[in-house]
Amino acid sequence: MKTISSLVALLSLTILKQVTALPVAEAEAQAAPLDAAAVFARQLGSATSQDDILNNNPCKAVTIIFARGTTEAGNVGSLTGPPFFSAVASAIGSTNLAVQGVDYPADVAGFLAGGSAAGSTTFANLITRTYSQCPNTKVVLSGYSQGAQLVHNAAGKLSSANAAKISAGTSPPPILPTRFDTNHLRAVVFGDPKKGQVVGQVAASKVKTICHIGDNICSGGSLILTPHLTYAQDASDAAAFVKTKTGF
Repeated sequence: MKTISSLVALLSLTILKQVTALPVAEAEAQAAPLDAAAVFARQLGSATSQDDILNNNPCKAVTIIFARGTTEAGNVGSLTGPPFFSAVASAIGSTNLAVQGVDYPADVAGFLAGGSAAGSTTFANLITRTYSQCPNTKVVLSGYSQGAQLVHNAAGKLSSANAAKISAGTSPPPILPTRFDTNHLRAVVFGDPKKGQVVGQVAASKVKTICHIGDNICSGGSLILTPHLTYAQDASDAAAFVKTKTGF
């Protein structure tokens, strides 16, 4: 029954995305002022993939690594990621922000399993690569729905693997640069199926969980109801948290 409900919800989500998500993003982009942040927002309005790290783009002060929700397109989706990035760009300045999406299947099976195992590993590896390429950037782990599950899973992988290798003094070097510890991470999760669970060893004060009243996913369910589809409205609140926690 749970799988059937999930599949029905999946179809509903796909239809709603096609009917509502893109026109809203395009309308907002057209109405935005022509400043640097608006240009960034306008680009993201139609972009469902972001690869600043994998494309070796210049390092920025803040890097968001984001995992999209189940069935969303690209590697950052359209419902939550792009509005969030645009709000952060407006809050801290678009020249200070890099975004990297997590490429993973984002299918129903992964959600029902507690988050794609392969995607969780990919997410953890992206954190490693981000710090290797840009050791001074401030990383924000973020995800929506199943993407939030990946945030939890990836943070857990980093915590255990890095701590074990550092304490043992093993070679090759730890999974992350030796300067790294979980105090360098912040996390923002939307529509989190693992609401209430720790995010690895990331300090609770550096984790923001946004869950709407009536969102069945946040209650451990599998029904995609309207409250689960409206996290774009929380973009400014999430961006304000990022601004504060990254020192801007």
